[in-house]
Amino acid sequence: SFAYFTIKDRLPQILTRVIDTLHRHKNEFFEEHGEKGVEAEKRAISFLSKLRNELQTDKPVTLLEDELPDAVLWNQYLDYQRNLPNGNGEPSWFQSPWLYVECYMYRRIHAALAQNPPIDNFDVFKEGKAQNFFESQEAVIALCTYFQELLKNIKDLDEKQLQGELFKLLQVSLWGNKCDLSFSAGEDSSQKSSPLQSLENMVPYILVNDMEKVWLLLVNAKKTRTERSNVRVDIILDNAGFELVSDLVLADFLLSSKLADEVCFHGKSIPWYVSDTTKHDFNWTIKQLGSANHMWMSRCGINWEGNLKKGVWVFCDHMFWTLPHDFSSMSEVAPDLYTELQKSNLLLFKGDLNYRKLTGDRKWEYSVPFHQALNKFHPAPLCSLRTLKSDTQVGLKPGQGEQIQASEPEWMVSGKYGVVQFDAGL
Repeated sequence: SFAYFTIKDRLPQILTRVIDTLHRHKNEFFEEHGEKGVEAEKRAISFLSKLRNELQTDKPVTLLEDELPDAVLWNQYLDYQRNLPNGNGEPSWFQSPWLYVECYMYRRIHAALAQNPPIDNFDVFKEGKAQNFFESQEAVIALCTYFQELLKNIKDLDEKQLQGELFKLLQVSLWGNKCDLSFSAGEDSSQKSSPLQSLENMVPYILVNDMEKVWLLLVNAKKTRTERSNVRVDIILDNAGFELVSDLVLADFLLSSKLADEVCFHGKSIPWYVSDTTKHDFNWTIKQLGSANHMWMSRCGINWEGNLKKGVWVFCDHMFWTLPHDFSSMSEVAPDLYTELQKSNLLLFKGDLNYRKLTGDRKWEYSVPFHQALNKFHPAPLCSLRTLKSDTQVGLKPGQGEQIQASEPEWMVSGKYGVVQFDAGL
């Protein structure tokens, strides 16, 4: 399966890159922290080399021994895996659910640094994320330019035109999800050309297209809102780099078109899945744009900085997003986060990992309804914007998945297909 290939090949590659990154920063650690920095780097590398060996030789998954706030939840989850009635007792790297061991690896990478001050705040994936951003410059410029031109006459657009623009920016945000560094094991995956030109050609590859439902929900929310009730959209982010810029443009459009009054962004509290967005990445990206020597890029960055200051944009992170649990257990494991999401009019979940957690990462029949696969996770109406990079997909028309499978065996993992999949909730 694709899961087997991921654990066997991609994850060891990612660990090797992390070790290499630490090696390359040895001098920097020495300059900043002296011998202590070099000692910490050695300890972190030895921790990670041991981790790589455990993975490659299919050792049992071990309890976390750090004192980080989520360690108890992780260790409880390992107990749960050990006691599954149909499990084989002692979960090991190749004898466990893919989602669990993949998340576990990233949590152990985090521990390798967190337990080794003074380099405990070093993000081993930061360089790759920055590189992805800079290598996507052309696409970023094209998108910012298009958007700033659009803003000039947004007040004159009628409903049909507004809907057209929303659909365009939803698609840019959808296909922006192709730029995923964990998928390419950290190889270059930047967006080189303007995504706006190819949207028409990409429509046939959207297997479930519920953009109409998203539009109707937002328009109705706008019509029924009162002085006291703001329309709020939450975006559960995926990758930094070009994808994040596409999400920020979409969020700005929602505010500027008055389809939403506030947007809440949810990112990761620790470095995750190579290119996932942390608070640092979020702020760094907006700063980069603001100080760019391109008029429309800097206009976007400055406006977005303003949205954060005014409080109409908020960035939140919560440790639940970096736990191995699927979202159906959120109300139990993180009731505070579930309650927060219930305040939203629309939740936009970006990317493949969020989709796997929404659907429990199971090998569903393709035609199982999305609502059923969500397994009672319904804090608010939600929509998944996801390009397919793993073996799970639901909500297709009968025969649709089988038909593509016949001509393209790799369709579920190639990133060529996408979904804009909506669920109205209860």
